[in-house]
Amino acid sequence: MGITAEGGLLRGRPDDPRWVRPSLLALLAGSFVLYTWNLSASGWANSFYSAAAQAGSVSWKAFFFGASDAAGSITIDKPPMALWPQALAVRIFGLNSWSVLVPQALMGVASVGVLYAAVRRWFTPAAGLLAGVVLALTPVATLMFRFNNPDALLTLLLTIAAYTALRAVEDGRARWFLLTGAAVGFGFLTKQLQVLLVVPPFALTYLLCGKARLGRRIADLGLAFAAMLVAGGWWVAIVELWPASSRPFIGGSQTNSVLELTLGYNGFGRLTGDETGSVGGGLGGQGSMWGETGITRMFGSEIGGQIAWLLPAALAFLVIGLWLTRDAARTDLRRASLVAWGGWLVVTALTFSFMSGIFHAYYTVALAPAIGALVGIGATLLWAHRIHNAARLVMAGLTLGSGLWAAQLLERAPTWNPWLADTLVAVSFVAAAVFAISVLPATVLRSASAAKLTGGAAVVAVLVLLAAPAAWSLQTVAIPQQGSIVTAGPNVAAGGPGVLPGGGGPQGPPSFGGGTAPGATGGFGPGGAADGGGGVGGLLNGADVSDEAVALLVDDAADYTWVAATTGSQNASSYQLATEQPVMAIGGFNGSDPSPTLDQFRTYVAEGQIRYYIASGLSGANSMDGSEAASEIATWVEDHFTATTVGGTTLYDLTA
Repeated sequence: MGITAEGGLLRGRPDDPRWVRPSLLALLAGSFVLYTWNLSASGWANSFYSAAAQAGSVSWKAFFFGASDAAGSITIDKPPMALWPQALAVRIFGLNSWSVLVPQALMGVASVGVLYAAVRRWFTPAAGLLAGVVLALTPVATLMFRFNNPDALLTLLLTIAAYTALRAVEDGRARWFLLTGAAVGFGFLTKQLQVLLVVPPFALTYLLCGKARLGRRIADLGLAFAAMLVAGGWWVAIVELWPASSRPFIGGSQTNSVLELTLGYNGFGRLTGDETGSVGGGLGGQGSMWGETGITRMFGSEIGGQIAWLLPAALAFLVIGLWLTRDAARTDLRRASLVAWGGWLVVTALTFSFMSGIFHAYYTVALAPAIGALVGIGATLLWAHRIHNAARLVMAGLTLGSGLWAAQLLERAPTWNPWLADTLVAVSFVAAAVFAISVLPATVLRSASAAKLTGGAAVVAVLVLLAAPAAWSLQTVAIPQQGSIVTAGPNVAAGGPGVLPGGGGPQGPPSFGGGTAPGATGGFGPGGAADGGGGVGGLLNGADVSDEAVALLVDDAADYTWVAATTGSQNASSYQLATEQPVMAIGGFNGSDPSPTLDQFRTYVAEGQIRYYIASGLSGANSMDGSEAASEIATWVEDHFTATTVGGTTLYDLTA
């Protein structure tokens, strides 16, 4: 098929207007630029994952298990699927910021493209393009598609699962739903149980709207469940059956078990707050360590600027769309789309709102595709009914409400471009007024004039919807993002639902009494640039590594299994990335995993496998029922070896 003015790639479908394919290509190209512009400014981004990618690039065993170092002392506290693209890129292109971060940018572009395809297939090109633009410009999406946490891959897989589920409803055959199960299974290997939040709405959509008879639909659900188990369970089965003595310790667990990690720390513990091994815990009368829970959490000071710009509009469009399709046939694909995307949004948002365990603002990127889809679908459905006065009045209300809500979110950062909020309010008032005027009787206003007014107001309404999140996203691109805890946009005033006690604002880790911080795991966390001291004892951010320390560690590095050991994965990752040599992360991310035990560490030292111990200030002793092995090791080293300072780093020569 040629690229011609009459058809082919520039036109897409034969019945598409000529502007459709160029607009789609512009959307994808613009997304790529947004996600890659000044990308290297973020350095290693989350060094916890960057170090694991480096390890996987030089050791296939570390690659398979997701080990934090090439010698395989301990894994990251997630399955390794999100690491694999990064590790392959590092293996091919060498260790640098671009090879670590570009895979996530490409996943972002792919997510925008899949969302467009999922909405366009059953609606209009404008609906698909608007959905893609909303996703691309959602601030938390801009953040995570420029960062190396697992959320970028998870978002792509969730979007693919939605597309294939709707294709299954349309097609009536099991093959598409098998692909849905496989996508969910791969999502499990990315971020474990979080992916299961979309299973109920997708299953309900297929049961309610699928073309096949009911018995066949139920059987197809069973097949999709089997596909999910195979796609997500094969790695778990291999790891559980592999002799524990010849593989890395499973980070984030206390018993060296993937099943414990899945059901506990990364599973039900996230809902209840009982994450064994998490540093910190409850705050007494101050509520959860992770902010106030409740129905308003997604709109609070910490979360609102990340995801909530169009959340009220998306919920409104969901209700409007279901009303407009109320008389449609059971198998109507428009309503099926609303059920799938709306179910995804509602179930995930409610879970995030009420979960008591570890929660960070950037988790909400999982809502972005659903919000984009509902805005694209709802806006175009409403526009198709614009001949009715009620539809135009609803457009007026949504435009004004969205503008006022955007201004409210902008005012939480009062010193950042304060003119933008006032401008949005004024423009939204004008657009809403134009929608309202267009409903005047034909004797007062000619039909042609009403149509022109409505069309112009619609363009302005879309700009009102997109202007504030676009500005917030551009601010995100302008700021380097590093550490375990990152957020999009400028600093906002503390207070309101979802703000971590102790303050700090979204651009930096909060303050925690006693020098401890909550057990934010890599892949869970807000942020800003890493502070030179490694955050709270090196828990949240990496440490500064001097040239003198690097020279010392790489000297005769080939003679040792690990050139150094230190408590906490972020500390270890900084030295590993600086030297490209294995550094043992004692206790895993929080320093609270029993890896290694004191006896194992003493054996390693006696065998000459570890050259240096680096003091970190992080002991893991304040963890929730976690191991105190890291504290015991630190005490033993201090009692038996002599400290020295090199380039500001305190270390102990374990061979002395």
